[in-house]
Amino acid sequence: MHAEDQVGAGVSAELAKFLREAEDGRPVMIAPSVCDGCSSRSFFVLVNTSAAARECAGCGSRAFIADSEEYWNEESWEDDEPGAAGCPCGGEQFEAAVAFSLGEDGSVRWVTVGLRCLKDGFCGIYADWKIDYGPTDHLLTMV
Repeated sequence: MHAEDQVGAGVSAELAKFLREAEDGRPVMIAPSVCDGCSSRSFFVLVNTSAAARECAGCGSRAFIADSEEYWNEESWEDDEPGAAGCPCGGEQFEAAVAFSLGEDGSVRWVTVGLRCLKDGFCGIYADWKIDYGPTDHLLTMV
């Protein structure tokens, strides 16, 4: 764990710990996914290696995670079409959180999507991708 890590309110201890351990030593900001429509924290998630979208299990609202919308098209997918995230136990509803790895200047360098199964508590990294542009502050609110 890095001394500068920041964890947003509402991220479960299990998922926060898992995301911290998965990072490469850079400081991270971990933010929870919360539905803008109904404030639920339970989601069905579509992922590929460089994008993720979530659908609220409560109200059905959909949202892209970070800059995923820019890459959410058949041209970008090639051999990596998004699929439904699933837990080894068969669960399909998740708590979602995003770890933003920060560069020395505070800009986002990596986006890592972590999910915790609401059925059995299994945690996993379901997508992560590099950010190679700036500015990146807008990404920190797109979870």
